[in-house]
Amino acid sequence: MQCTVQWEGKDAQGNDGMAFTAHTETGHTLRMDGAPASAPGEPGGHNLAPRPMETVLAGTGGCTAYDVVYILKKARQDVRGCEVRLDAERAATDPKVFTRIHMHFVVTGGCRALAYQVLLGQRHAGKNGDDDFQRRVGPGMTAASAPVCNVAF
Repeated sequence: MQCTVQWEGKDAQGNDGMAFTAHTETGHTLRMDGAPASAPGEPGGHNLAPRPMETVLAGTGGCTAYDVVYILKKARQDVRGCEVRLDAERAATDPKVFTRIHMHFVVTGGCRALAYQVLLGQRHAGKNGDDDFQRRVGPGMTAASAPVCNVAF
């Protein structure tokens, strides 16, 4: 997989901006922009597009949700919807990497809880049906078909 990211350079007012354009190998374009400068003389963007780290977080959610839907569908589960809500924390100093990412999945349809347990146990915890599963999926989740399953990790 390849991607080229180009700095857009000076903004319309002639100032150095912090906007970037990414070009993917599949022919798509994604624009990113930085936050406005926090102090005079520091580089800053114009808040015209998502921040680069927001796109990393969105990509993480997209990849994980893709895996959840794909694996549940492959297991012949009745998946009708999948949403993942991500809450992340970053380091206070540079480099401001992610130090914690919490993902909360809401999957709708007639999926069996056992399918979620195996999927999330294998995919993210490296386990096959751990005891922690009942705490993660919330109260009342059983192996019976459920119209909605809330899973957080």
